[in-house]
Amino acid sequence: MRTPVVAGNWKMNGTRASVSELLAGVKQGQPPSTVETVVCAPYPYLPQVEAALAGSGIRWGAQNVSEHAAGAYTGEVSVAMLQDFGCSHVILGHSERRSLFAEQDPGIAEKFVAVTAAGLTPILCVGETLEQREAGATGQVVEQQLMAVIQRAGVAALAGAVLAYEPVWAIGTGRTATPEQAQAVHAALRARVAQEDAAVAAKLPILYGGSVKADNAAELFACEDIDGGLIGGASLKADDFLQICRAAAA
Repeated sequence: MRTPVVAGNWKMNGTRASVSELLAGVKQGQPPSTVETVVCAPYPYLPQVEAALAGSGIRWGAQNVSEHAAGAYTGEVSVAMLQDFGCSHVILGHSERRSLFAEQDPGIAEKFVAVTAAGLTPILCVGETLEQREAGATGQVVEQQLMAVIQRAGVAALAGAVLAYEPVWAIGTGRTATPEQAQAVHAALRARVAQEDAAVAAKLPILYGGSVKADNAAELFACEDIDGGLIGGASLKADDFLQICRAAAA
């Protein structure tokens, strides 16, 4: 039995005041204890998030990290820095990092190695563009992104990870993959991991990320291989985020 995971990705949003209000609302609403609830905040707000959520049962993390441990990498943030603020999770390979900042599979795999070596949980994102889907290349694209990490880190490293399928065409567009479309890709990803290690595949949480909202979460999460969500815009509203967490527990 896999524990459902709902992770909020705040992206580049927030002020000290809005973060305080959002976290207070989420804490007051008490996400179900049967769901692993995570918020991934911009770096400047991690001290505030740590202070607000310590002891709450809600975990927190970052949206990216450097593959380097320390040194002359101006503007970068290391895994050790995230640990310093109690982070448990790190989003890796988000489509916006891939498309807007030219992150490639090899570099994402190196970040994955750094995160797992430190005992943090990577949320590894894979997904295809609309052009790739229309060309029938969805399976090839997500498998390539997944296998880049498995070949570098080994399949056993996925035992401490979370995988997230995020169709690029459904992120921030208001479009959502149908439950059938999402389930098909989730099942294919699990089957590919099972080719390497069936036990790891059976326990691997695979999240759906692509315009998940309070009104469509339950239908998506009812699918056999969808174990929760990586939530964007809806994670900025406490009530919506809580409804999604409750849907994952149903």
